Formats: sequence, structure tokens, C-alpha cells
Amino acid sequence: MISEIGDKMKNILTIIMLISTLTYPKSNSEKAGDVLTLLIPAVALGSTLYMEDTNGSIEFLKAYGSTAAATQILKYTVREQRPNNSDSYTSFPSGHTSSAFSGASFIHKRYGFTYAIPAYLGAIYTGYSRVKAEKHYTHDVIAGALLGIGFSWYFVSPYKNLQVTPVVDTDTYGVQFNYKW
Repeated sequence: MISEIGDKMKNILTIIMLISTLTYPKSNSEKAGDVLTLLIPAVALGSTLYMEDTNGSIEFLKAYGSTAAATQILKYTVREQRPNNSDSYTSFPSGHTSSAFSGASFIHKRYGFTYAIPAYLGAIYTGYSRVKAEKHYTHDVIAGALLGIGFSWYFVSPYKNLQVTPVVDTDTYGVQFNYKW
């Protein structure tokens, strides 16, 4: 039942994203960023439904909701003009980027870095597309990424108490395994 709901949600989100990207002219890069900003979190939430991971669903909603709320509060508090002057003072931080990174970092923290690599690549591309379309400055995108990552790392715990993390230091490269008993 939960996986059926997840499948229906994915289908509905896909239709909404396709319709929204076709309604006004944009570059292919900007359209791809628009799709990824919703697709990555949808996959993150869908994975919790598929795995019947109720705690993961709750943690995702906390992290994603907090990211979205903080992003909007900052937009209307900071009130930075967009690089292309397209609308009034909602450049900082990038909502597209915070959304995409929230989904990617959820997957990383909950299920491991290996599963999150494609999501992180998509999130990075989303940020790139926002700067390329002159909707955001680079610092807007970095702030959005930090918000998404920060709330995920705060609210999300590893699935079944196991987490695999790459380790990179000046002399060391490896993998760290953490298991909570």
C-alpha cells in the first residue's frame, strides 16, 4: 500500500514538473534544473516509501520542511535582488538548490554516500543552472546547498544504524563504517 502511494506520488510530481517546465520559455539547462529541484527530493521520499521506512519518511519531512521554511524566511528577510532583475528581492538563498541538496543529503545521511552520488550530481547541476540562467549569484546557490545539507544532517539518522562515509584527509583516503548498537 505504501509503495503504491509512493508510485502515485512520483507520477503526479512528474506530471506537475513537466507541465510547469513547458508553460514558459526557458533554456534546456534551466528546465533541467527545474525538474531536478523536485525530482531529487521526490526520489528521496519515494525511497522511504518503497523501503517502508516510516521513520525515514518522518525525518525527510522534518528536514525538507525546515529547509523550505528557512529558505523562504531568508529570502524575505535578506531581500537580495536577482542578477537578472526579474523579480523583487528574492535571490538569497536559492530555493531550487536548497530543495535539491536537501533531497541529496537526505539520501546520503539515511542510506549512504554511494546511493547519493547521482543525487549530489543533480543537485550541483541544479545550482549551476540557476547561476547560468542569471536567477542567482554563486553565494545564493552555496547558501541554498548549505541549508539543505545542514537540516538533513541535523534531522536524519542512518538507516538501520549503519552509515558508510568516505574519508579524505591530507594523507588518508578510505571508507569509514559506523554502526550503532
